[in-house]
Amino acid sequence: MNQTNPSVDGFLDKTSKWKEELTLLRQVLLETDLIEEFKWYQPCYTFDHNNVVILGGFKEYFVVSFFKGALLKDNHKVLVKPGDNTQSARVIKMTSVEDVSRLAPMIKEYVKEAMKNEKSGLKVVFESKSESDYPLELQNRFIELPELKIAFEKLTPGRQNAYLLYFSGAKQSATKKSRIEKYESKILEGLGFYD
Repeated sequence: MNQTNPSVDGFLDKTSKWKEELTLLRQVLLETDLIEEFKWYQPCYTFDHNNVVILGGFKEYFVVSFFKGALLKDNHKVLVKPGDNTQSARVIKMTSVEDVSRLAPMIKEYVKEAMKNEKSGLKVVFESKSESDYPLELQNRFIELPELKIAFEKLTPGRQNAYLLYFSGAKQSATKKSRIEKYESKILEGLGFYD
């Protein structure tokens, strides 16, 4: 069994919802060759310094989330996209200790495959956005402020996508402009929407 991380101990001690389930899921992951870390206020498991799996609890279920789950074969048909616009991550949703026990062998199998993918350097190919996918308000702002376009293009595809979803989510042009202006400084600093 791998070494536990004290920050994960603290997280589980303070957790009220899904405590027993997440603790059992943690044990399953500690039986693999992943390293337990604590990132983004969640138990995170890495291999060769690359994020492989993160645990999360929600209102109606908890998950084991594979960062590059799109690369997994999913022989057992248990992986799902966490959101409609997700390109890389895949999750296994669970609601009980019994789910963890039943799915443990599959989770370990998927972890081994994910580690093999990391070792071989496999990368998720992200669907790129063309400028026609950008809201007109953002395109106009790029013309007015060329350094904003340069900074935006330097962001990772996931960060770009988060901004595009937020900007495009507004119905009125004035709201889109306001949203873009609000986040310009973060984009120029190279920060993502959630940073």
